[in-house]
Amino acid sequence: MSLTYTSLKQRIQDFCENDETTFVNNLDTFITTAEERILKSVDLDYFKKNVSAATTASNKFLSLPTDYLSSFSLAVTDGAGRKSYLTQKDASLIEEFNPTDRSGLPRYYAPYDVSSFILAPVPDAAYAVELNYFYRPVSITASTDGTTWLGTNAPNALLYACLVESYIFMKGEQPIISLYEARYAESIARLKNYGEGLENTDTYREGLVRTIKS
Repeated sequence: MSLTYTSLKQRIQDFCENDETTFVNNLDTFITTAEERILKSVDLDYFKKNVSAATTASNKFLSLPTDYLSSFSLAVTDGAGRKSYLTQKDASLIEEFNPTDRSGLPRYYAPYDVSSFILAPVPDAAYAVELNYFYRPVSITASTDGTTWLGTNAPNALLYACLVESYIFMKGEQPIISLYEARYAESIARLKNYGEGLENTDTYREGLVRTIKS
C-alpha cells in the first residue's frame, strides 16, 4: 500500500471521519509536521544527498545548498586530482587557526551561517568539492507528481504520524491518540531497522541484523 498526496489526504479524512473545512484546510500542516517528525526520528539514506561544487579563489566562504541540514563529509580535490576530506571544526576555531586569511588548499571547514561554510586555509584556486549531507526532501504536499519515497516505501509511518497530528488538532480522545502513537512507534521501529540496519549492512560480510528478543 503506497500513498500519494491525494490518497494520503483522503485516508486522513476517512480515519478521522472529518471533512470539516478548517480541518481539511490544515491537512498540509498535519502532513508536513508528520514528515518532519520522521525526518528527525530515523536515519535513512533517503535523507542523505551528495552534491558537487567548486571553491572560489581568495573567497573563504562556500555556499550551502538550500536544503542543507547538517554535514556528513566535505571533500576537496587538488590540482593533481588527489581527493582529501576536510576536518569539521567550530567557526571560532577556524578564525583562530587562520586569523590572517592565509591561502592554500583548504584543510578545515565549519558552518558559518545559514547559507555558507567557512574554509581554512582560504582557497588559492577553484578547487572541486564534494559535499555529502543530511537534507530535507521535498514534501509530498509539494511533490510534482504527488509521490515521495516515504509515501511509497514507508506509508504506515507517514499515515500514523499524520493521524497523531490530526487527532491532536481535533483535541480527540486520549485513547485514540495513544493508539495512533503506538502504531506510529511500531512503524518507525521497522523503518529504523531498515534504515539503520539493513540499509547500511553488508549481510554477506556481517550477517543478518540481529535484535534482542524481549
